[in-house]
Amino acid sequence: NFVSKLQLLNIMLLKKLTLPELLSNSCSKFKNNLSLNFVQSGKRTYQDFYNEVTSIANYLLSSGIQKGDKIAILSANMPNWGITQFAIARIGAIAVPVLPGFSSIEIQNILEHSESKIIFVSKLLYKLVADIKTSYLEQKILMNTFARIPEDYPVEAIDKLENNIGLDNLTPLPAIQVEDTASIIYTSGTTGFSKGVELTHRNLVWNARQCATIQPVSIQDRFLSILPLAHTYENTLGLLLPVMFGAQIYYLDRVPTPKLLVPAMQKIRPTVMLSVPLIIEKIYKTQVLPKFTSSALMKTLYNFGPTRKLFNRLAGKKLMQTFGGKIVFFGIGGSKIDPVVERFLREAKFPYAIGYGLTETSPMSAGSAPRETFLQGVGPAMEGVQIKINEPDKTGQGEIWIKGPHVMKGYYKKPELTQEVFSEDGWFKTGDLGSFDRKGRLSI
Repeated sequence: NFVSKLQLLNIMLLKKLTLPELLSNSCSKFKNNLSLNFVQSGKRTYQDFYNEVTSIANYLLSSGIQKGDKIAILSANMPNWGITQFAIARIGAIAVPVLPGFSSIEIQNILEHSESKIIFVSKLLYKLVADIKTSYLEQKILMNTFARIPEDYPVEAIDKLENNIGLDNLTPLPAIQVEDTASIIYTSGTTGFSKGVELTHRNLVWNARQCATIQPVSIQDRFLSILPLAHTYENTLGLLLPVMFGAQIYYLDRVPTPKLLVPAMQKIRPTVMLSVPLIIEKIYKTQVLPKFTSSALMKTLYNFGPTRKLFNRLAGKKLMQTFGGKIVFFGIGGSKIDPVVERFLREAKFPYAIGYGLTETSPMSAGSAPRETFLQGVGPAMEGVQIKINEPDKTGQGEIWIKGPHVMKGYYKKPELTQEVFSEDGWFKTGDLGSFDRKGRLSI
């Protein structure tokens, strides 16, 4: 703990809250540590990571990309995702992450609205953009191998493209300011109404740093990344935070199904994972509950409090082994968890943690570490974040308003909408209802 606090203090002293500064700081401190790799293979160190980021950044500069230009990313999670994001940030360009679940029409609209000049796309998703042309788009790059995709390149031949961008250009790059926009994140399908959240370097780096006040991270940590990096939840907590503290991050080379996930967890033995309620609810309802309701006797015993707690504790030990035996932080966010499943996690003594935030808040705003969770609640405001309940009713419930260095710059090209979601004195109106208990803990 003492070492973690010293390390946290060291990171707190970042000269500038920018992604390039974060990268430079980490890669100089942890250069020989493993960084971003696939579960299946890879020995990329932080020094290798830095060199690849610098090379891709220089390639973007040589392609005519300037500060403020937009570059889209459409890809499943992989090490090259993070390399691309940091490379874009390194030259002051703006990343436009696109969710893999969007349709071709939605992607086309995002590329048009954001005026993206380049799109990095993975092999499996190339079919969605193969025929897309916009008045801004100049180049498509294959994310898996960092290869330029020739115009009108056939989908069936995409596997044949090999790297044709040099990864050895280490020319020094220009400085970036904390208030520069780092990302524009589209929060919903944009067939008609586009809403791009503008997040600055300060928003993202400050938020990642503050997350460590809830759960310290160190070089001993191993993150297994399974949620889409196009979401700020996974991006800030599952990429920027571990990179900041020199942790290892692992990705699956295919869609994370249970069949792939269990062997991966056994191999990596992750200490940190981030998830949504659906994942753990599915495990409980398909793996745990059937064993405790397989007969009338078992059902009766499981419905009796003391024996249920004992059963859940035993199931928790087995669940921990399934996850590799080393999990210290299993983050749950995105929506509210089923109370029965949460009760199971508590009685199983599984180290789950709850967080609350929005894309507009980079995202984390409130939460609790595993040792501080409470049933169906979130936790206190994160250190440095102000949260208030506006015009609470008799029960203390009202709209959640948030202030802090992590709150977005605004909605891209939507000044009226931006004005609508901020109060005159600068509070961001979330649209979510919540209340505080006597201990100052937020519930949604």
